[in-house]
Amino acid sequence: MNRTIGVVEDDPNIRDIVTAYLNKEGYQVEALDTAEKAWEYFQQSPPDLWVLDIMLPGIDGYEFCKRIRQTSEVPIIIISAKDEEVDKILGLELGGDDYLTKPFSPRELVARVKRQLKRWTVMKPEAKEETVAVIEAGPLALNETERSAYFRGKEVEVTTKEYDLLKILAEHENRAYSREELLIKVWGEDYFGSDRAVDDLVKRIRKKMKDLPLETVWGHGYRLRSSRDSS
Repeated sequence: MNRTIGVVEDDPNIRDIVTAYLNKEGYQVEALDTAEKAWEYFQQSPPDLWVLDIMLPGIDGYEFCKRIRQTSEVPIIIISAKDEEVDKILGLELGGDDYLTKPFSPRELVARVKRQLKRWTVMKPEAKEETVAVIEAGPLALNETERSAYFRGKEVEVTTKEYDLLKILAEHENRAYSREELLIKVWGEDYFGSDRAVDDLVKRIRKKMKDLPLETVWGHGYRLRSSRDSS
């Protein structure tokens, strides 16, 4: 199956080099120089992965990443001349799956593209074996066939990562997971970002499910308290 990569980079030299290396690996590439053009392309024919520069004219890469994450969990690899930790954390917390600092090796970028596509193939709903299992944890119910979440009987729209986190906690009620464990299980072992990404994910879930007994274990991580546990 031919994979399509959307490359959003305003530097023509970098854009051409990245395109050439990805083409050599058999990927189709849609190379764009602005986020505005990339957004139009996304709405018409979304790619399988984005390679996204941060410093763009007009809409910057951060804003574009936020827009994509409102409707899609497609992998995003951020490339940027900004190498400060705060920039990396911001990019990852806004929805980036990987962050590569310029100047970078095109071969390393290709390796990261392959890794993210492999992970996405495994993680996306249509790639999973169908099952009729429903996981119930107090007021929360997760339909594994649809990868959908229900809270107090009403469906709640969740992202892929929100669902994965809820599934881990619901399958093991009362077990306290550290932030590091949750990072590995939800984002993968090759994720290098801050564990603040876990806090941000929990915050979003709590906003959507206000009475969910998703507790903070101070200095450690989180657990989903069983409704049967009165202690």
